[in-house]
Amino acid sequence: MRWIRGPLEAARRAWAVPGRERDLAVQALKAAFAAWLAWAVAGWWLEAPMAFVAPWVAIVLVESTVYRSVAHGLQQLAAIAFGTAAATAGALVLGGAMAAMALVLPATVLLGNWRQLGSQGVYAATGALFVLTGGTVSVMTSAARIAEAAFGAAVGIAVNALIRPPVYLRSADAALQDVAGEAHGILECVADGLRAGAWDAERANQWHDRALRLGRLVDQARSAIGWSRESLRANPLRRRSARPPGPGYDDAVLVLDHVAVHTAGVTRTVRDAAAEDRPAARPEPGTVDRYADFLHRTAEAIRCYGRTRFEAAPEAELKDAVAGLEDTLDALRAHLPGAVGDDPEALATHGALLAQARRLAEQFVRSV
Repeated sequence: MRWIRGPLEAARRAWAVPGRERDLAVQALKAAFAAWLAWAVAGWWLEAPMAFVAPWVAIVLVESTVYRSVAHGLQQLAAIAFGTAAATAGALVLGGAMAAMALVLPATVLLGNWRQLGSQGVYAATGALFVLTGGTVSVMTSAARIAEAAFGAAVGIAVNALIRPPVYLRSADAALQDVAGEAHGILECVADGLRAGAWDAERANQWHDRALRLGRLVDQARSAIGWSRESLRANPLRRRSARPPGPGYDDAVLVLDHVAVHTAGVTRTVRDAAAEDRPAARPEPGTVDRYADFLHRTAEAIRCYGRTRFEAAPEAELKDAVAGLEDTLDALRAHLPGAVGDDPEALATHGALLAQARRLAEQFVRSV
């Protein structure tokens, strides 16, 4: 029943709250409406000879952003026009579709790889096939195909631009908040585990695997910022208050990217220290407690950073958290020399712990 529960839950979220599910549902309805409208005009009202081309082009051009609809529409029309013209000329000159296929299809498939046509290059070969497999070839029939494609493109672009044009500003904010929230959660778990003495090899591996997934969340946030900026381009109905994500979003991604890298470094060091086959003893309890305090302060700084950057919390909250973070780092740095002794393995472990702690702290010192 899991395959039923997933779609039902997505439908419930689309109905209840704004989000990705609702955006997808609206775009699907818009694409269906664009195809219906193109067919109603071209097929039912005008009874155009190649009416099926109009809804076909219209439905695929209700893209995820208005800018993408316009750009892909122009590319697709160019590809269809070239494929249609080449197939028509080949069939008329060679006197048959079979001979024309042998000559035209290789050329149109190669054209599909032209960088200027992007992902729409495949429609050159598709347009050629429609001509060569559609019965009698004539200049008038091919011109009708191109005209219907142009009409369908106009309908698809107009529907996407004029009916709830997609804007993804909330996606960028939500993605960045997800990264900050997950980084906070990971470091809190590690800190609590260290303080309680519950950091065996299995649990340390779980923490590290979770930290590695944090990097993928950063990539998703970076992608969401790009979508947000693109969704406001060529968007005629964008709200006046809507602004594309500014440089602050790029700075936030950079900070959180460093947080993800160094969080993975922290969990890797803890995992190595917890390994059952490790020759040296674990760090002594005083060091572990101080490191747990540092991770707790770091998690708090990440939480305050997210609130300051994405929820308009006072800057003083982040400054206080960073000041506390620096104090715990100083305490950890002062404690370690006396805790290491002459054991090379202990020196390596404590040095790695201190290095990762310093790198994490530096990110927040720079951000305030």
